[in-house]
Amino acid sequence: MIPTPMPARERPTPLAPCVSTLDDRGLLALMLDRAGPEASALAAVLLDRFGGLGAVLSAGLPELVRATSLNTAVLADLGLLRELAVRLAREEACRQPVIASWTALVAYVRAALAHLPREQFRALYLDRRNALLRDELVAYGTVDHAPVYPREVIRRALELSASAVILVHNHPSGDPTPSRADIDMTRQIVEAARVFGLQVHDHLVVGRDGTASFKSLGLI
Repeated sequence: MIPTPMPARERPTPLAPCVSTLDDRGLLALMLDRAGPEASALAAVLLDRFGGLGAVLSAGLPELVRATSLNTAVLADLGLLRELAVRLAREEACRQPVIASWTALVAYVRAALAHLPREQFRALYLDRRNALLRDELVAYGTVDHAPVYPREVIRRALELSASAVILVHNHPSGDPTPSRADIDMTRQIVEAARVFGLQVHDHLVVGRDGTASFKSLGLI
């Protein structure tokens, strides 16, 4: 006798893994499920190579290809996951004026920059209510330097009719301590902004080991 199929609503469904109980390797292996039986081994290789889950998701395509034999579908999954995390953090930061949601802002810039292998310098342009007008890449550099031209930062602020700006860049070394070059460049931008009545609220330096605020350090 052929058994009668159970109605769809009565069929037992497989139990979903409780992702909150997984360690980083287990979670990454789950994300790499399309890689097949070797997903767990690949997760271990990636975590060992890049040092952590955030660094894996922030790694560039060339670095990932060199580290493993991941197929294009899995690489696309990793890229989508990182972009989703960054956008969720940005959405939270934009729910209210930036100055009133500083913790969310720091969470956003950390999600976007903390684990990048190359230095990026970004400018967050704000309107007169301190709401975010635009988050723009100003310069993309090497492992320890991104060339920044203060006049370009100010020119763009004027184009956007911004009232204030927050400067952000990352230190791929992990140490967020501002360098002498960081301090000198920031002072040039602050002085140029003052001429046009623009305010530089802060300069955040992001690294794996934390985030440094020029304002908190008394550098602005």
